[in-house]
Amino acid sequence: MQSIIEIGTIKDVEAWAELRVALWPHHSLEDHRAELGRAFLSESGEAIAFIARNAANEAVGFAEATLRHDYVNGCSSSPVLFLEGIFVRPVDRRKGIARSLCNAVADWGKSLGCVEFGSDAPLENSASHALHTALGFEETQRVVFFRKPLLPRGSPHTS
Repeated sequence: MQSIIEIGTIKDVEAWAELRVALWPHHSLEDHRAELGRAFLSESGEAIAFIARNAANEAVGFAEATLRHDYVNGCSSSPVLFLEGIFVRPVDRRKGIARSLCNAVADWGKSLGCVEFGSDAPLENSASHALHTALGFEETQRVVFFRKPLLPRGSPHTS
């Protein structure tokens, strides 16, 4: 059965935020609601999200993307369409929903003149790596980020 792919709007916030919690559980539902308002419902033209719905009109997945004007690893153009997150409920996977969401994002980026589509995933997330490969992405590099505090631990300026 074909899913329905629509641009995410204010009417989608509750279901969308719940799907985001499933993908990024280290943030609260309230944090996700607030982020949606700031980043994807602001009509800045720099971000978009698509919601996938099933025949019962339930939100079953989402894809969020932005236009990045800074350097995107492995890309040489600007702006770059960047997949910020993609998620489909486990029960609804392997039905082509992620591909449909990704295609909707790609069409949006192409309509704005983007010629490259970037994304990233944590090194340990092999399921995401496999999904990206299945969606036509090519791995460009692996990176480990480092941090060095400039003030001693316990300093009033490090909290």
